Amino acid sequence: MSKIFPYKRLTLLLWYHGTVMNRRFIYSKGLLLILLLCLSAQAVDRSNFKTCDQSSFCKRQRELKPGQSPYRALLDTLELSDSRITLQLINDNNKVRLLLELYRLQGNMTRVKINELKPLKPRYEVPDVLISDPLTEPLSVVSQDENSLVLCLGGKERRLIVSAQPFRLDIVEGPQVLVSLNSRGLLAFEHLRARKDTSISHKISSTVGSMWDSLKNIFSSKSESEEMTGQESVEKQSDEDEQIKEEEDKPGMWEETFKSHSDSKPNGPSSISLDFSLPGVEHVYGIPEHADTLKLKNTDGSDPYRLYNLDVFQYELHNPMALYGAVPVLISHNTERTMGIFWLNAAETWVDISSNTAGKTLFGKMLDFVQVSSEAPQTDVRWISESGIIDVFIMLGPKPTDVFTQYASLTGTQSFPPLSTLAYHQCRWNYNDQEDVKAVDQGFDEHDIPYDFIWLDIEHADGKRYFTWDPSKFPQPKDMLQGLMAKKRKLVAIVDPHIRVDSGYKIHNEIRSKSFYVKNKDGGDYEGWCWPGNSGYPDFTNPEMRAWWASMFAYDQYEGSMENQYIWNDMNEPSVFNGPEVTMHKDALHGVWEHRDVHNLYGLYVQKATADGLIQRSGGVERPFVLTRAFFAGSQRYGAVWTGDNAAEWGHLKISIPMCLSLGLVGISFCGADVGGFFKHPSTELLVRWYQAGAYQPFFRAHAHIDTPRREPWLFGPENTGLIREAVRQRYALLPYWYQLFYNAHHTGQPVMRPLWVEYPEDVATFSIEDEYLIGKDLLVHPVTDEGATGVTAFLPGKGEVWYDVHTFQKHDGDQSLYIPVTMSSIPVFQRGGSIICRKDRVRRSSSCMENDPYSLYVALSSQGSAEGELYIDDFHTFNFETSKQFVHRHLSFSANMLSSRNLSPDSQFSTDSWIEKIVIIGGSQPSSVTLRNADGTESTLEFEFDSTHAVLTLRKPAVNAAADWTVLLR
Repeated sequence: MSKIFPYKRLTLLLWYHGTVMNRRFIYSKGLLLILLLCLSAQAVDRSNFKTCDQSSFCKRQRELKPGQSPYRALLDTLELSDSRITLQLINDNNKVRLLLELYRLQGNMTRVKINELKPLKPRYEVPDVLISDPLTEPLSVVSQDENSLVLCLGGKERRLIVSAQPFRLDIVEGPQVLVSLNSRGLLAFEHLRARKDTSISHKISSTVGSMWDSLKNIFSSKSESEEMTGQESVEKQSDEDEQIKEEEDKPGMWEETFKSHSDSKPNGPSSISLDFSLPGVEHVYGIPEHADTLKLKNTDGSDPYRLYNLDVFQYELHNPMALYGAVPVLISHNTERTMGIFWLNAAETWVDISSNTAGKTLFGKMLDFVQVSSEAPQTDVRWISESGIIDVFIMLGPKPTDVFTQYASLTGTQSFPPLSTLAYHQCRWNYNDQEDVKAVDQGFDEHDIPYDFIWLDIEHADGKRYFTWDPSKFPQPKDMLQGLMAKKRKLVAIVDPHIRVDSGYKIHNEIRSKSFYVKNKDGGDYEGWCWPGNSGYPDFTNPEMRAWWASMFAYDQYEGSMENQYIWNDMNEPSVFNGPEVTMHKDALHGVWEHRDVHNLYGLYVQKATADGLIQRSGGVERPFVLTRAFFAGSQRYGAVWTGDNAAEWGHLKISIPMCLSLGLVGISFCGADVGGFFKHPSTELLVRWYQAGAYQPFFRAHAHIDTPRREPWLFGPENTGLIREAVRQRYALLPYWYQLFYNAHHTGQPVMRPLWVEYPEDVATFSIEDEYLIGKDLLVHPVTDEGATGVTAFLPGKGEVWYDVHTFQKHDGDQSLYIPVTMSSIPVFQRGGSIICRKDRVRRSSSCMENDPYSLYVALSSQGSAEGELYIDDFHTFNFETSKQFVHRHLSFSANMLSSRNLSPDSQFSTDSWIEKIVIIGGSQPSSVTLRNADGTESTLEFEFDSTHAVLTLRKPAVNAAADWTVLLR
């Protein structure tokens, strides 16, 4: 929450930190200016955040012209082992050598790593994101000549071609080029070097130059040595020195200033860049987080997409600016193939996207493999990062589901959340005190609206000292938690990663005594301003720090906490109010590494440490729930994310759909947006529509800024209360379906909320749709996101398929755009013909109250009269499903007028009190009789009703246990 201080709170803040500010008068004036600017701001102040031109490395890299690559592959340095191939690259402009590593990975993936052969010091390689070292498969050389090397990637036709001069990689399958690397010649690797403006650094540089000369003599071929005379060597060395000097003269290489902030850049320039060409591709997706369209836009003539976790106040829409999280994964798709590019780098990164034609980048040996029209579409993607190495995974699909599986094999799957966290969450900044929490809790009961979680923001803590409670507002937190527990409800409290510098604060004292804070460039504890005032920032890249942080969630450490309290990590980009771009200085230190190297990892580490703490406090039994604002690749393993500080505007409601779809494509399924908008006050119509949309998104939470009027669901008149109640109740009825989808996501990596093209990959009409989406593969949702709408047009995909309105059971053919009249009560949702969805139609005050309630099965028949689905049940909150296989997993199928349930996991063991209460078969015909056959062969007749208008058959009270084998026969 980029929360704005209201005037009445500004005075309090200045008084509260008066002693600190008296000691740091100039410093405090800067903070006051920041706060006053915030007060007058109506939207993001773009001047607070860099453009590419203001980011010196991005500007330098973008100035490079395509087609002038200085890099050459030295094929005679080839080394082949069981797991990889290595060879050296040389920059012919400066003779700096790089090491190229090529890996063929299991699951149809290729890994490419490029680093300096002999860097002055190690360059950062991202740890902890990959779940393990990826399994490799043997690479073999198919052929080689003086300018190319052909490697086998498996099968008869998949090859990796290395072209030597200029260096280039192509992955081909038969006659088709799948992806090319450095085809535009934009590989650039700024080698680490000594600064030349002092005599000592000049000596170091000379020594380094001699070292490179020695390496050149060792590795150069005989013919290269013979071609260059001594005089020519001197002249070429002189040219090299001039080139290096020219590079150093570029502004921002050794020191950079943005506004009043200086970046000392002790290691000098270190950026990297590589371009990728995707022939035949027009649609690319991913690289969240941006408030932009699902399909990524061409960035020619504008800024690239930026990946740099930042606390952006009331962000703009349709903008490539960086936001709170960064997942450097891009997905390409056309009718023939889906692929992914995973750029494993945690530094500030920019991504350029442009289009040309495939023919422009084909040359040499590729012509033997390729016959492509010069008019064929092509998308070119260029990645630019400030530091680190090039470490890229190319996921070759070919189907969307294959890419999701491939990425999950690298970074893991979505954590399996407790069922209650998939229900409704009520939040605002801030519920004032224990009495306020109690009153809101009672308000939900009085208005018959279910909810599972109430949330407490920063004001609940004692002076914003996290892990504490305000003694006047929350004097008995356990009483409050026990009151919620009695109703089977829970609470989330915020714990942010900025720690108040206060000698009377235990958390601060322990972190300082253990030297766990991030350090400034001079070696002292890094301090900046955030909600508590002067704050320290724990170094979450340190595993010892993370282990200590996790231990602070133990019940005997976090006083007043209980098992029904969960955690929210906000401001973990990290947010530093008086830092450059409202974040940490890049030359701050995490051990031996600069913050510039690890920046985008910080939020992931905070969430990981917090989730570990919640698991440990239960002895490893209970699944955690942690919401984070900042994230990176792999964050899906630790909990949920939300789209940050949005606004109560129709545009923000609309953009929540592509934002969450983009996250789902890169592994993060547990996504939602603040219902109603965080900033500003929504109109009643907007609020109702947002509840209706949020009820059909994975994370369902209402949230509001402290300065907005209260907006609990019953404050907008009885009619609107009823509309909100109905939307929330629809969410609760579908919780079994949501839970089953998250179980599958946890096991397979498939997204829960998905674009239509994922399930209809050959239908070009679906490729750019972002105002509707699928939940799993069986529910299609088209929220109403326009003010005053009287109708929406939904595209129902699938030629020969049918879809059913879940509210009216009206049948519609697939492969059509359907106009749907809407009123304020309308939520357009369709069930796919051929699916079976399990629901719980007895909605109670919380999901935990419904755990043993009966299920209703909604069987939507395909045009062939068949359907299938799944039912998953466990204890809904522990790891027992994983550690001791305590779960029920059933396959439900309907064909030939017979509906059956069979066990998908015979070796699992779990008993449930839930039973099948109702079966609704949609799109069928009226039977003369219905018979239930139990597992022991006994049969009984079932009562039924048939609605001939909509062809709906309802079977009441089959009364079979949800875990049992059974068959229903229609005669």
